Amino acid sequence: MCGIVGYIGKNEAVPVLLDGLRRLEYRGYDSAGVTVNGRGKLFTCKMEGRLAKVEAALKAKPISGHIGIGHTRWATHGRPSDRNAHPHQDCSKKFSVVHNGIIENYLDLKEELQKKGHIFSSETDTEVLSHLIEEFYQGDLAGAVREAIQRVDGAYAVAALGEDHPDQFVVARKSSPLIVGLGEGENFAASDIPAILPYTRKIIILEDGEMAVVEADSVQVTDFSGNIIDKEPSYVQWDLEAAEKGGYEDYMLKEIHEQPRAIWDTLVGKVDRTAKKVIFPEVKMTPEFIKNLKKIHVVACGTAYHAGLVGKYLIEKLVRIPVEADLASEFRYRDPLVEPGSLTIIVSQSGETADTLAGLREAKRLGSRILGITNVVGSSVAREADDLILTLAGPEIAVASTKAYTTQLLSLCLLAIYMAQHKGTIAESDRAALVDAMLGLPEQMEQALNMELKIKEFAEAFKDCEDIFFIGRGLDYAVSLEGALKLKEISYIRAEAYAAGELKHGTLALIVEGVPIFALVTQPQLYEKMINNIKEVKARDAKVIALANAGDTETAKSVDYVLYIPKTHPLLTPILSIAPLQLFAYYAAKARGCDVDKPRNLAKSVTVE
Repeated sequence: MCGIVGYIGKNEAVPVLLDGLRRLEYRGYDSAGVTVNGRGKLFTCKMEGRLAKVEAALKAKPISGHIGIGHTRWATHGRPSDRNAHPHQDCSKKFSVVHNGIIENYLDLKEELQKKGHIFSSETDTEVLSHLIEEFYQGDLAGAVREAIQRVDGAYAVAALGEDHPDQFVVARKSSPLIVGLGEGENFAASDIPAILPYTRKIIILEDGEMAVVEADSVQVTDFSGNIIDKEPSYVQWDLEAAEKGGYEDYMLKEIHEQPRAIWDTLVGKVDRTAKKVIFPEVKMTPEFIKNLKKIHVVACGTAYHAGLVGKYLIEKLVRIPVEADLASEFRYRDPLVEPGSLTIIVSQSGETADTLAGLREAKRLGSRILGITNVVGSSVAREADDLILTLAGPEIAVASTKAYTTQLLSLCLLAIYMAQHKGTIAESDRAALVDAMLGLPEQMEQALNMELKIKEFAEAFKDCEDIFFIGRGLDYAVSLEGALKLKEISYIRAEAYAAGELKHGTLALIVEGVPIFALVTQPQLYEKMINNIKEVKARDAKVIALANAGDTETAKSVDYVLYIPKTHPLLTPILSIAPLQLFAYYAAKARGCDVDKPRNLAKSVTVE
């Protein structure tokens, strides 16, 4: 999500830092800043808004120095503001820190540090790092950083400067990307390759649990215990445009492959791994409010609506409260029966979708509490909702939503478990099984994406089809809707999804010899029914590609092809089963010569009705 840049060497640091941050703007951000050590003193310039504001301020009041760190922030803790922008400093202003990721235990650490007299100036989780470094500092910057990060739970990439250390900066990584660039008489650090590509193609990729002391003429990598690690540099072969896309051909493909990371980021800070519980510090609904809830509305558009359909199923299943899922464009025009004391869940990637915002305001006018699920902390949904869940997918540049959808699904599942905990409608063993299964999702998503070459073959084989159908039952039907939407919006193939049990009520008239059908078969309680529906279309000579759970040997006997996703808890399968459908849509569109990142007639954020 955020961008980190560090520099030390023979040149002025500010131009290098600003240039690196500019090359990371494509990732999205809401504030920016730099700190430079000049003549043994730290100078910081940081502001909410675009990087250009920082550039203008530094042009008006230059900062000189040959070592510095910079950051572009995508807000998670604390709204976008000057004081919440990075870098963050300690009480003495002798240390400056930038950080990507989430510190899960920051509130406990903050309280502990405040009791020791530390004064905080921001709402961020990051600021605890600068105060921890101050607390542990005994003349050794690397030692203080090492002590500080060992107190931290969560995910992070960190870069730190010390006023008394004009010859080095320190970086560390756990579950958030970080690289070191090697130059001649100068060295760099960054969260992504494009930031330093104009200066060097020789890089060291830090792994989880590694840190580095970066000086102008040397880089020493160690583990968190201080043991030296001998790292072989890598050489980047990409050009700058390819580097912005992480080496992928298109943003959409990059974002599909970012889903394991997005799932992990969304989980961090929301799961107590020891107690096997879901925690939502930012959600202010009281247990009494949840226990007294009689009805929930889910309001969204497009892909977010499809996520809402899954959410409806999960909440009704786990919380035992009736849920209505509405298309936002229809919601306020049907005179909805929204009662005071009800809950309306608003789902929007951008937080600015016009119809969804109108639905939010109508529900609020009718007395409903609003819970927003969005990817943008400073958005209208985030500001106007009573409670907020950030999906933490990071910026999505391709028009067709991929990682935002999967993190919306995960957020709704987390919410369902959270509410079930308070309402007492989920057994402890069932809750523990779901939590354990969620923690395994990032790795399982990687496995699901490993089917890419096989899916590409299928997509190229069916690229000339003008009609493709998707069928499923229960949760599989909701995912079928999203799979069809992905295919139609980027490949322009006419793709339709149907509840498999409805085939005989009209849709079978469209099933003719050779027509391709994706059949999702992941729900155990509906398995036999789904196989019967597959046999109905096979009797009309359709070509059926099944999406089934690993270990299912029976489905292959009834279909033409099978793709297997890793087996997980049945309620979590939508998070994994969508990945092959996204890849199928992507490769079908590529085979047809379509612009996958910018499909015709569509915009990323629909801000008008």
